[in-house]
Amino acid sequence: MKKTSLYDEHLNLGAKIINFGSWQMPVQYSGIIEEHKAVRNAAGLFDASHMGEVLISGKDALNLVQRLITNDASQMKAGKVIYSPMCYEDGGIVDDLLVYKLENDQYMMVVNASNTTKDLRWINKNAELFENVDVVDKSEYYALIALQGPLSLQIISSIMDEGMDKGISDLKYYSFVKTEVNGIDAIVSRTGYTGELGFEIYLEKGKAAPVWSMLLEAGNKKGLKPAGLGARDTLRLEKAMCLYGNDIDETTNPLEADLAWTVELSKEDFNGKKELEKVKEAGIDRKLVGFVMSERGIPRHGYEVKVEGKVVGEVTSGSYSPSLDRNIGLAYIDKEYTSIGRKIDISIRKRDVNAKIVEKPFI
Repeated sequence: MKKTSLYDEHLNLGAKIINFGSWQMPVQYSGIIEEHKAVRNAAGLFDASHMGEVLISGKDALNLVQRLITNDASQMKAGKVIYSPMCYEDGGIVDDLLVYKLENDQYMMVVNASNTTKDLRWINKNAELFENVDVVDKSEYYALIALQGPLSLQIISSIMDEGMDKGISDLKYYSFVKTEVNGIDAIVSRTGYTGELGFEIYLEKGKAAPVWSMLLEAGNKKGLKPAGLGARDTLRLEKAMCLYGNDIDETTNPLEADLAWTVELSKEDFNGKKELEKVKEAGIDRKLVGFVMSERGIPRHGYEVKVEGKVVGEVTSGSYSPSLDRNIGLAYIDKEYTSIGRKIDISIRKRDVNAKIVEKPFI
């Protein structure tokens, strides 16, 4: 099992550690609900160092990126970030990821931890089609700290050297700056997986622990709490953000996953384009929708969705929502049953429990 460079910090904070993929990661510290509410109302600090980082550079870097992703990176300026699925030729999703344009002819892909090895194989296979491109796995170099919540700007600004905080305060959503955090070189981006104001800090892994400690100290009086994978999951679910392996995978395509906004069919050929064009023309058979339970019961991945006794879909994610004090979930449901307000049943332990389809995100 792998450990991030912050593993000892988690133990010192009394975190409950679980096996997550091939990593030893904190699932909670003080409690999932408490950590969740801290992020929504103040701030939370996450270790996301298990994520993978892949550097793509050279004259054909953009060409490779464009072939790999469904979104369009052609208009990106240095300092910008985009979100995109990466598909196989059949339109199935290899992974969903972030693309950072570091400078001209240099991009960084940030991929899901459990998919890093698989993604690298796919990226390298596609790189063989181009003459002037280099692919380097930087996952062992970077640590990644995510500071999320409405007070995150105040907290990170307080540990920045004089003059360095301006670049942070001016950051637009899905933008980043190369800067220093208390004298340590870092990439700070206005991104995150919670739907709140927040920042993700990439830095050399051997220098992550001091920054983690400084952020905890700076946020102590502002209500900041260290947060684990449990709160990360409930936070992203409330915002209806897809989780790879649950809501999307190689058997799903971006159009049925309600990610059509990330698919630019007008750009030149990319992996999955032909199949996605066929899907768009024919129409999707099923759709990823959000629902709220009308009765007691927590929906879980794999539970059947029914309408008048007929199985019409399957739950992909489900949990208690601390913000709504309701149980919520995501599910793929046959297209004809996906209208907002539609009453559905979720089969929970052989019992059909009432629920209703609602608009996404939940909050």
